[in-house]
Amino acid sequence: MTIHPVSERTWESLHPDERLALAQAATRLGTEFSGLYGTETIERFLASSFDQFADRARVTKFLPLLAERFARQRLQALARVEGLHDDGKPVVLFLCTHNAGRSQMALGFFQALTGDAAVAWSGGSEPGTSVNPVAVRAMAERGIDISGEFPKPWTDETVRAADVVVTMGCGDACPVFPGKRYENWDVDDPDGRDLDAVRGIRDDVERRVRTLIETIGR
Repeated sequence: MTIHPVSERTWESLHPDERLALAQAATRLGTEFSGLYGTETIERFLASSFDQFADRARVTKFLPLLAERFARQRLQALARVEGLHDDGKPVVLFLCTHNAGRSQMALGFFQALTGDAAVAWSGGSEPGTSVNPVAVRAMAERGIDISGEFPKPWTDETVRAADVVVTMGCGDACPVFPGKRYENWDVDDPDGRDLDAVRGIRDDVERRVRTLIETIGR
């Protein structure tokens, strides 16, 4: 299978093992979205997803995995937008600046509280390189593991697929699409804060997430 990258510079710098991993990822995605999207679309989303992380990744060996996970989310969103998949579940998108603290904690609480009854994604206007380790510790105290998450940008298809878009601190950089329900949460940024301070932010986020869930029919 030939994958056509968005960025030749980043693609050509790949180790052969990473090229193989991406080819395998394309095959898996092809199976998952069989009947919905063809090879060309899947390869395009995988390549552009890889390109989103290539220039800012600290540990490049995880790039194919990150690209696959992000491409899967984007394709799921696109299927909803295009009416190819409708399971009736509400979709919430949490956005902040770096997608490293507030939006990741909100995502963690939302997923823990709703299970498979709803869908949630997160993104950032200027994605960081890793999830805030203090936020990870604070969430672990509540029994929620967000260590496997990763900062990623918002994309048109994820915003368009969302029923509710929650913004936290990204200001004018946050996307605005007519007809969407938006909520702007005035939540402190945990970046650079100690654990005690982040605990307070975590609890604020949890209260807001619980209130949100009540308003979307849970």
